[in-house]
Amino acid sequence: MYAVRPMLARVQSYVLTGIDANPCEVEIDANPAGMPAERVVGLPDAAVRESLERVRSAIGNSGYAFPIGRIVVNLAPADVRKEGPVYDLPMALGLLISTGSLHAGVGGIDLRDAIVAGEVALDGRLRPVRGALAAALMARERGVSNVILPEENAREAAVVSEVAVHSARTLAEIVGKITGDIPAEPTAPVDVGSLLEQTHAAVDFADIKGQEGVKRAATVAATGGHNFLMLGPAGTGKTMVAKALPGILPRMTVAEALEVTRIYSAAGLLVRGEAEGVGVITRRPVRSPHHTASVPAIVGGGAVPRPGEVTLAHHGVLFLDELPEFPRDVLETMRQPLEDGAVTIARSHSTVRFPAEVMLVAAMNPTPKGAMPTDEFGRREMDRYLSRLSGPLIDRIDIHVEAPAVPWKKLSESGDRGESTASLREKVLAAREIARARQGDTPNARLAGRRLDELAPIEPDAKELLGQAMRELGLSARAYDKIRRVARSIADLDGRETVGAAAIAEAVQYRLLDRRR
Repeated sequence: MYAVRPMLARVQSYVLTGIDANPCEVEIDANPAGMPAERVVGLPDAAVRESLERVRSAIGNSGYAFPIGRIVVNLAPADVRKEGPVYDLPMALGLLISTGSLHAGVGGIDLRDAIVAGEVALDGRLRPVRGALAAALMARERGVSNVILPEENAREAAVVSEVAVHSARTLAEIVGKITGDIPAEPTAPVDVGSLLEQTHAAVDFADIKGQEGVKRAATVAATGGHNFLMLGPAGTGKTMVAKALPGILPRMTVAEALEVTRIYSAAGLLVRGEAEGVGVITRRPVRSPHHTASVPAIVGGGAVPRPGEVTLAHHGVLFLDELPEFPRDVLETMRQPLEDGAVTIARSHSTVRFPAEVMLVAAMNPTPKGAMPTDEFGRREMDRYLSRLSGPLIDRIDIHVEAPAVPWKKLSESGDRGESTASLREKVLAAREIARARQGDTPNARLAGRRLDELAPIEPDAKELLGQAMRELGLSARAYDKIRRVARSIADLDGRETVGAAAIAEAVQYRLLDRRR
């Protein structure tokens, strides 16, 4: 029921909690016998409190009468904070129901079986809102048949094929679809699989001269989804490698695309960003925040928690250039997301968990001046600079590799350009298929506990070599597991079922900063 008596109406909407949608009932009590007054209750923020002013103008400019008397709008549950203009359209429809201007018609959309959301302009136009995909997923989970949204949100929600997504450009148009005066044709379902594309890379690996060791490390990192750090003097191609690396990652799966799209939708970046007109994120995200970014910008936060860069890079790449220049507190807050693949933000009124399964790619110079040290003073300066990175953070980065200066002879060569991105991508895809057949969709970088013991069996001579490295380098238990995971990826690239001594030796070589410490 959406109408109990002529002056009371109920319309179902949603409230975003992190990236998830939860039910929110919009109740409108319009009492013509009361003293003229308007009030919104249920923990609204400023944008929600202003909704009635926008709705008043939209209703009048759309040719309908705004109710007179005492108006109370309640957003239930009343103990959850509401924010944004998402409740404009539910309020407008509820007010029209309370005045008798809106009633269900034959062939129209059944408001009793619908989730409604949308911002209204003063002239009655509908503007997009955050979290439309989450609302459609919530409707499917709760058995609600219809979702009513602004037209710009339609394709985003239409990826949930089990729900009928109805959209409109104006308030009058959606009223006509509810009453049956306008045919209520739902948006055609979106086939996400047909939209997925290869992640675009700004640089081809063939354009990077020298740095064959770094390219090999990048290929290993892409194979297992490993965190990857490059250390070297300025101008040696570290940033170029980072820009080329997304091009050798496999396409996202449909499930990954939907999860990333849900994040961008909840953050308000989908309809304004790269997916405008498509309705879904089709490529793995690549995020490159500046080193002046704050803790909330990187890991998320705010009074009403919003996702940060580490979540916006979910199932993609987070590139941190000049890693030691980031504030120490920012780097330390990243330790938990890198380990757990998620960010948990606690507030006095709630706790929100954001997904954060990212591939961290970082680059740094050996000193603030950008050059490799040549004397004892320079080495002390490098030690001080490297000390900005804590041991626990370094432990969480699987691969550390040095990017040395490229000799003039190599730079001036015009012959062989080295392996291309397309060639390296084929190797990565072949290795990933081996891993997928063995362990499903879990990347090597996420193997843990018994699964790592079972799926990364180490040959006897390789185990002896690993034990020697642990003792001589003083590696932690976390670094021990990192080496085994990286060695598993190396073995996959080489087409080997077991992890041999060569794979272990190469994986140990990728613990550069452990050796320097």
